[in-house]
Amino acid sequence: MIQFKLRQGVATLLLAGTAFAGVPAMAQDSDTLVIARSMDVNSLDPARAFCDTCQFYLTAVYETLITLDPDNETLVPNLAESWETNDDFTEFTFILKEATFQDGSPVEASDVVWSINRLKNLKASPSFLMDGMINAEAVDAKTVKFTLDAPSSQFLNKMSASYAGVINADAAMEAGATAGEDAPETDKAEQWFLSNSLGSGPYALAAYTPEAELRLSRNDAYWGDAPAFSEIVVTQIQDAVSQAQALETGQVDIAMQIDPDTARSIRSDDVTTEVVPSYNFVYIGFIPGAKGMAEVMTPEVRQALALAIDYDGILDFTVGGSGAKQAAPIPNGFPGSAGLTPRVQDVEKAKEMLAAAGATDLKLVAGYPNDNIYGVDFNIMMQKLQQDFAAVDVDLELKPLTWAVWRDELGAGEWPITALYYAPDYYGTAQYVQYFGMIEGFPWAGRAGLETPELVVNPVQADLYAKALASSPEEAEAIYQQLGEEMMKDTIILPLVSPNLVLAYRSDIQGVRYSACCNLPLAEISRK
Repeated sequence: MIQFKLRQGVATLLLAGTAFAGVPAMAQDSDTLVIARSMDVNSLDPARAFCDTCQFYLTAVYETLITLDPDNETLVPNLAESWETNDDFTEFTFILKEATFQDGSPVEASDVVWSINRLKNLKASPSFLMDGMINAEAVDAKTVKFTLDAPSSQFLNKMSASYAGVINADAAMEAGATAGEDAPETDKAEQWFLSNSLGSGPYALAAYTPEAELRLSRNDAYWGDAPAFSEIVVTQIQDAVSQAQALETGQVDIAMQIDPDTARSIRSDDVTTEVVPSYNFVYIGFIPGAKGMAEVMTPEVRQALALAIDYDGILDFTVGGSGAKQAAPIPNGFPGSAGLTPRVQDVEKAKEMLAAAGATDLKLVAGYPNDNIYGVDFNIMMQKLQQDFAAVDVDLELKPLTWAVWRDELGAGEWPITALYYAPDYYGTAQYVQYFGMIEGFPWAGRAGLETPELVVNPVQADLYAKALASSPEEAEAIYQQLGEEMMKDTIILPLVSPNLVLAYRSDIQGVRYSACCNLPLAEISRK
């Protein structure tokens, strides 16, 4: 438990130098909702954004056709009042409600078609959600039809992802946005979206200062029920202890990244904390395609390194045991996960496998974002991993990085190990295969293989994935389990902990909940 004390010591040191610039002195006395968060924003463009902060921002500003019920499983109407699916899951038709954008113009089928085509064609981080969509058609002003190139029983679920929000197409095109197949070259709107929004949601973007503050203002022209607050301020506070202090003193109303250990230290009667299971997880990823690693990070070596990890110890060190182990990159509770067995540590077998592979005195580098995600301090987690690898005579150099540098070095293959996290974009297992599967063209197959995809591609997965998508949700569950087993065999993505989520907020705040599609639904939050 030395590292827990160290973590608290480091956090306290950081706290001494933390300033809460721009935060109202007593947030709870105002018509402003103030949220503390270490922001991970990569973009505010709906078709480019891909982060946890992005999820709740986009959900508040841009509305999807359908969304997820609070039960985190059931799809319910949003901009669409109804929808139909053909028998083989290749055609999906939506009927729109009477809704308006923040400038008062109507939301029409043409806006939906343009928005989804742009999401697909920009080839940005969330574009994979629309893979397989070959046609989007405005049947009339209030009817839109999507056609896929192959069955996908999860297309409806994908349409609930925050990245599928509908944009005011005419206004976006005036700002330089494009939606055609040449969008990666012709679209010039990303910078514009950092200062403006074009949605139909209850809030609009007021201002954004990178790594400092995100401000939303009430959309007074909102077509639905007016939200409770005139303004929402998301303020950058890096660590859990500093967030807790800001919450206790009333400088913020909600703290989004308090870990269970810190939550237990909160003594104020004015603060409510709830610990709930989450679908989020933190993982390490092996990159055999990194520079000079093709002959080093072989399947045998990766399997040996996986055996070296003390999964129970990492759970204790990172979140004090307040979480769960996870077998494959499919969250506990999602279809296919129930029959998967989490990995266990076997130091002696790991040593034997490394020796048989000729990988003695192995020296590796782990580059990872220097951040605290879901209450997991990445530095603490990686220090524990470093200790575990040292027990099998593997020297792991740790390289904490800013997000910008991490992204650059990841793409350049500068190191063979990284750490990252994932939150669901919708309720459904297909997204995890589509993101983590070792299928050519899929995101993590590209990251892990870089210029040599043959190092990691697993042909079995492509066949299973197609079969799952052509099956009903009930039939697909067993297939997703097989896919989970295949991803475990690949030993590229190793989930280390699925942390319980701490909902921490001032006691006069209500409506705070965890959503599997939207992270934190801001429009549902109010002050008592």
